[in-house]
Amino acid sequence: MADLLIDSGATARTADVLLRGTGGRSVLLRMPAQASAGDVTEQLGLATPQFQDVELAPVVFRSARAIVVEAKAARWEMLVSATAVEALVGSLGYGAAESLFGAAFGVLVDGVLMTVESTTAAEVRGAAYLYRLVLRAPLAQVV
Repeated sequence: MADLLIDSGATARTADVLLRGTGGRSVLLRMPAQASAGDVTEQLGLATPQFQDVELAPVVFRSARAIVVEAKAARWEMLVSATAVEALVGSLGYGAAESLFGAAFGVLVDGVLMTVESTTAAEVRGAAYLYRLVLRAPLAQVV
């Protein structure tokens, strides 16, 4: 039994099961597309930026806690599986999850693009098993 508490892989698998069991769903993470090295219009800023949407699952949404909500904008918390984030980090070529979420343009939820305000990781023995993202809805959706 003590080995289960030490194993961070077991914690990540447990988080995955809990996220799926509590109504886990998928969202799209909007990322900037890779730049072309020899494109002069991109270097001059004349090209239209391209984006790619990558699926992120399982995730669970909840209203942000009252401590976090300080402005009038609607805020949401999104809990994300660390195994899904690590798969994206590896496939997209980012060094860490923080750089992945820092480069993201936003999270697309049911056609609404929400801004990522902050990211924190829940860890066991230095290995993340869950990420908590605070998302802000656009002001047009709040009114």
